[in-house]
Amino acid sequence: MASTLTLHYTNLQFVTVLLSSLFLLSSSQSCSNYTFNSNRTFSSCADLPYLDAHLHWNYMPSVRIAAVAYRARQAAQGWVAWGINPNATGMVGSQAIIAFRASNGSMMAYTVPITSYDPAMAPATVSFRVSGLAAEYVNEEMIIFATIGPLRNGSVVNQVWQAGDSVYDNIPQPHSIAPSNLESMGEIDFLMYLS
Repeated sequence: MASTLTLHYTNLQFVTVLLSSLFLLSSSQSCSNYTFNSNRTFSSCADLPYLDAHLHWNYMPSVRIAAVAYRARQAAQGWVAWGINPNATGMVGSQAIIAFRASNGSMMAYTVPITSYDPAMAPATVSFRVSGLAAEYVNEEMIIFATIGPLRNGSVVNQVWQAGDSVYDNIPQPHSIAPSNLESMGEIDFLMYLS
């Protein structure tokens, strides 16, 4: 009798763990089933490996232009950034777009070239054209929208993305040096996921 009770208890534990895992997997929304509040649609997307981030895009190969939406989980007082490094991998040299909640409560987004490991983080022009720049804060995610290009290197780019915990006087403050922050970079081919 005791072994039967133990077996039932063990099975119940297993089922509980299994159902909890399935719930967590289903509740974490991947890029492919995400719907934007602004009725924007994107033909391709990638779940990025760090910082709970996702990139969505429409790529026009004939003109080397991409319409992108970068989104990442972030607290209201933090900031997010996504960019392209046209010449190398890593942060230094990247041409970034930053978004955060400004001191007046509205979302702010602007471009900034990252020229050192201690960048000014103030608005500045980047090396490629950026239009349609906008930002939203929805369901504890910050979202950056932009159209970028023409891209000098075509569809394959070195991307970087980042997140920080605080903004002071409308200037994003330095991000953590945790492994997830330091490893938030990689190559992406905008043609790879076209349907």
